[in-house]
Amino acid sequence: MASLARCALRAAPRRAPLARAASHDIRDRRDTNINTDPEPLKDYPTAPPISRQYLRPTGWDDVQERRNFGDPLPDHDELLSMWGPDIPPPGVTPSMALRHFLLAALAFSGIFYLTKTALTPEPFFTRRDYPYDGLTKELGGLQVNKARTQSDETE
Repeated sequence: MASLARCALRAAPRRAPLARAASHDIRDRRDTNINTDPEPLKDYPTAPPISRQYLRPTGWDDVQERRNFGDPLPDHDELLSMWGPDIPPPGVTPSMALRHFLLAALAFSGIFYLTKTALTPEPFFTRRDYPYDGLTKELGGLQVNKARTQSDETE
């Protein structure tokens, strides 16, 4: 891998110091066997479909996008740019990612449950109770409208 980088640096034209540091950019690794269907781009140079997230972060004219000015854009630049979908880290399989997500969700739920049950104190006041069967008749006569009764308080 290091010999490939050295070879690319030797083959690159001499530029300013900042541009020379990034001289093994996409133009030096151009793949000529890319299929250009459905329409060939005629005179537009073909850029390889390499995600910008794989490139090193320093030495670019546009550091945020990891591009030098004048570099050709690949066909699917919106997917291969720094703002495209993230590349999964090496060694993380989908089952491992699901396991990590479920573990985080379980921890969050456990903290919520612990906070709600164990850390919430009982109210320091006495809850209000209503006579006449919880004011069922006064609130409209339906059992669902019944307020708290004295018998509910003892349970």
